[in-house]
Amino acid sequence: MNAAGRRLAKARLPEGMAGMARLHAMIGEQLGEAVEDAEVVVGIETDRGPWVLALMAAGYTVLAVNPLQAARNRERLAVSGAKSDAADAHMLADMVRTDSHQQRPVAGDTAQAEAVKVVTRMHKTLIWEHTRHTQRLWHALREYFPAALAAFDDLDAPEALELLAKAPDPASAARLTLNQISAALKRARRRKVTQRAARIRAALRTEQLGQPAAVTAAYAASTRTLTRVLASVIEQVTVMHKEVEAYFGQHPAAEIIGSQPGLGAILGARVLAEFGDDPVRYTTTKARKNYAGTSPITRASGKEKVVAARFVHNDRLIDALLTQASIAITVSPEARAYYEKQRARDADYNTALRQVANRLVGILHGCLKTGTPYDEATAWSHHVQSAAA
Repeated sequence: MNAAGRRLAKARLPEGMAGMARLHAMIGEQLGEAVEDAEVVVGIETDRGPWVLALMAAGYTVLAVNPLQAARNRERLAVSGAKSDAADAHMLADMVRTDSHQQRPVAGDTAQAEAVKVVTRMHKTLIWEHTRHTQRLWHALREYFPAALAAFDDLDAPEALELLAKAPDPASAARLTLNQISAALKRARRRKVTQRAARIRAALRTEQLGQPAAVTAAYAASTRTLTRVLASVIEQVTVMHKEVEAYFGQHPAAEIIGSQPGLGAILGARVLAEFGDDPVRYTTTKARKNYAGTSPITRASGKEKVVAARFVHNDRLIDALLTQASIAITVSPEARAYYEKQRARDADYNTALRQVANRLVGILHGCLKTGTPYDEATAWSHHVQSAAA
């Protein structure tokens, strides 16, 4: 599409090298001898992947169009609700032509930052899977074996997974001996083994409501599978934990990010992964805060004006930042004072914590911009001066 909005060419391109070569050829045919001086702008609904990297390597300006923006623009152009790949491609090209100044170019993150993103996202995904499988196990046991819920405080504990895999139904669990239970507790390195084993055996032998034998057997088979899957997920979480620490430690910004209150290797890696390390992506502190989703938004219409939290944000990033804030208010006196100040203004816990996170994002931006580690007095000097005034 040219600057006047006229479509110059169209084609359905295959994936891989063949598709990229065909795209280069199509662009070359249209530009002719002016190919060296022309600027090619590409709109695409993603900011990662081999195609994005190849487009950037070719020297094109790649704009990552938010899928929500694309959907809204599609509704503006086609009120009928019709949708096709060809129409979407035309819509994206037209958005790039008219609103490129409103779009964010794909960040030029380094390969190191991309590597950190890969391992941190997998680590966090496995943690989420850990939680999901634990909840599935809990719900299954509640249906046919409620005594197990009383016997084990944590279903994802090593001894619980071992014993449930060995005895996944009420009858076999009731036959477990103190020696078998004690051995599982010892392998899990628990204290007060004798008392714990007696309590677990007593709980497993209590009378309870149950299911018919066939249903119980089916649930037992499901439980045995869930325990094995959960044990495997827990093992891989530990493996990826070490990978995250290793990749994060190799990044040049690791020292600065790790110096922030509440950020260790894992949370620091998540923050780095989701922010990226492109030095020109966030031109101001406000830009970084807006991307983080910690800064509030204002809705004003007539005489009404409402300030609210941002609900459209990077879930992984905001999760890491709020976790950082919850830790920071316990280890940083200035962060705690800022939190108490928000609470004194009748802000609830979540609102106050979000404000602390917003402030910490600004501090991180300043440290990265100047290349200096976190310093308690310097970081909060503006807040202290404002409070004194």
